[in-house]
Amino acid sequence: MPLLLLLYSLLLAGCSPRQMVIGGLADELAVQGRTAENDPELARDAAAFYLKLSESVLRQQPGHLALAESVAAGFTQYSFAFVAFEAEQVEARDAKAAERLRRRAARLYERAHRHAMQALEFAHPGLAQALASPQAADWPKLPAAEAGLAYWAAASWGGWISLAKDDPETVADLPLAVRLAALAWAADPDWGQGALTGLLASFEAARPGGNPAQALRWFDQAIAQAGDNAAGALVGKAEGYAQPAGDRALFEQLLGRALAVREAPDSPLALQNEVMRRRARWLLDKADDLF
Repeated sequence: MPLLLLLYSLLLAGCSPRQMVIGGLADELAVQGRTAENDPELARDAAAFYLKLSESVLRQQPGHLALAESVAAGFTQYSFAFVAFEAEQVEARDAKAAERLRRRAARLYERAHRHAMQALEFAHPGLAQALASPQAADWPKLPAAEAGLAYWAAASWGGWISLAKDDPETVADLPLAVRLAALAWAADPDWGQGALTGLLASFEAARPGGNPAQALRWFDQAIAQAGDNAAGALVGKAEGYAQPAGDRALFEQLLGRALAVREAPDSPLALQNEVMRRRARWLLDKADDLF
């Protein structure tokens, strides 16, 4: 963080060639976005400064794919962990507040998606148009190094779509989000210790006409890839498969396993796991209402 602040001050003061300073700041911000953190409240408090600064630097370095990935990840995670989740929690006692939070979460997801897609388009001009083609031969091929960027583009798209039920134009993009996730998976099926596979599973479970058996295979593959190190894969299967199937026993078993996940304090999964453990506890408390 001291280096980040130094680079920021140099940028403002013009004490070094501008592009060199901006490039160094972009590199540092991209690294900061991957720093391990296991305190969600601290992460939430720090997020506003990090995201606003990163966003302003990204506008000047649109080809910095690592920073674009970090920014898209930051906005997506912030929306999911803090804004959309709070909307779910307050829904029963304050429907108007929940709706305001959902609208804000949708805007944050849209923002994350825009940054990720702009970076992908920068790297592959015409990507968005190719992605929308009905011909598979036209679909873009992504290198493994861009699987993470594409993951966050697709994940934020899915989150945005899930909160845009009154916007048919946005909802109609779901097949494109699914396609982008599949292209990312083709580039690196092991990305994120099963996170990418889990996203495919969630899309398959949620999309109209989805195949529950295929979703189950992907959920189980994601759990295997995580190797009991990631609570998210277990919570994803609980919500995406066990709950729709009406299988309360499996639902509670999966959430119990998610609560039992433990990681080293410096693990890159520390924050994600704590967020998902909190969600698992909340879902268990709501089980009587869900079944």
